[in-house]
Amino acid sequence: MKKCLLILASLMLVGFSANAQKVEFEEFDLDNGMHVILHQDNTAPVVTVSVMYHVGAKDENPQRTGFAHFFEHLLFEGTENIARGEWFTIVSSNGGSNNANTTDDRTYYYEVFPSNNVELGLWMESERLMHPIINQIGVDTQNEVVKEEKRLRVDNSPYGRFLENIKLNMFKKHPYKGTTIGKMEHLDAATLEEFQAFNKKYYVPNNAVLVVAGDINKTDVKRMVQDYFGPIPRGKDIVRSFPKEDPITEPMFAKAYDPNIQIPAIMAAYRTPSFKDRDAYVLGMISSYLSGGKSSKLYKKIVDEKKMALQVGALDFSQEDYGTYILFGLPLGDVKLEDLVKEIDEEIVKLQNELISERDYEKLQNVFENRFVNSNSSVSGIANSLARYYMLYGDVNLINNEIDIYRSISREEIQAVAKKYLNPNQRLLLEYLPEEKKEN
Repeated sequence: MKKCLLILASLMLVGFSANAQKVEFEEFDLDNGMHVILHQDNTAPVVTVSVMYHVGAKDENPQRTGFAHFFEHLLFEGTENIARGEWFTIVSSNGGSNNANTTDDRTYYYEVFPSNNVELGLWMESERLMHPIINQIGVDTQNEVVKEEKRLRVDNSPYGRFLENIKLNMFKKHPYKGTTIGKMEHLDAATLEEFQAFNKKYYVPNNAVLVVAGDINKTDVKRMVQDYFGPIPRGKDIVRSFPKEDPITEPMFAKAYDPNIQIPAIMAAYRTPSFKDRDAYVLGMISSYLSGGKSSKLYKKIVDEKKMALQVGALDFSQEDYGTYILFGLPLGDVKLEDLVKEIDEEIVKLQNELISERDYEKLQNVFENRFVNSNSSVSGIANSLARYYMLYGDVNLINNEIDIYRSISREEIQAVAKKYLNPNQRLLLEYLPEEKKEN
């Protein structure tokens, strides 16, 4: 009897967990084209107000790179009703926090407030959209901020330019060949009118999704959303037509130099499909199989057992239009870069010719199940996911069923995708080397 009760309790707990993990949401459009998603969770008195704009580095004029990231900073400068420099003060004095981030594909702004300040968050984001002040003072101020960020995160950071050099060689036509932070000389050369035109084109309601998540009353929030965002005029429709890349059919080789490193690195990069493509999900599992922790295949063999590398791994850098799959290694002692490549390639060939073990497959499934649960464990994480799945994937309900895609991926599919994309004739081999010091 006791055993039966324990089994029953376990089944009830499983059912409760499954229900608890499901994210309920409601979505609708305003007349001006802004998409709105509401998620009500009254378990804690916290609310996240966020806006994601479908604008990133890939949308920029090639002679004016860095604009999207620049606007991540510039649109905190102030509005007609928020004095310059007061944005962060208003947020913090009302018990909140805020931030923003930019990729090649989108820009995301958010505030986290006690739930009694949800209207404040909505007002502030509507102000950013409707009444931004873009003047020379703000441009000059943020120009210095961005330059300092680039010095800190890129110019003076060890291995800080490896992705920049990979993208430069991997993409010949598509704007992914640039960097998110852009070139400082482009920002220096830009006129105030160019910044204002960029804002007018991309920061419009029909290029945005608003998410309000947390301890809310949906009826009240709908009214507030209509009051604050409804009057904002619709912008012109944005038409995107990026050039397609030719397939990589011959191996490519390149070298890059970094004054901040002493240990070289080797990187093998492969062009892969959009993160919306099923194969991209499979590649994500392959990445975890190869380098997800110290028990992973690459780490255990090359770092732990053979002691040939300080670090080795796989990065699945997946984006809206294309992905870049990167295998890398930092040699230990006198190990040659080409020997590291041979060791890495051996594991790829095994993956292409043999099914991974049932045990490794179960481990992968557990890893992705855990990631999925954790991604929905906070209101701010849910808000981000809702915005991202709508804006970039076109399917908000992936927040609930994306795990089903991973569950459906078989060992045979993992093998087939490795064969399809991870071949020597489809890659760039980049030697990332210490920059030689010039003698006086």
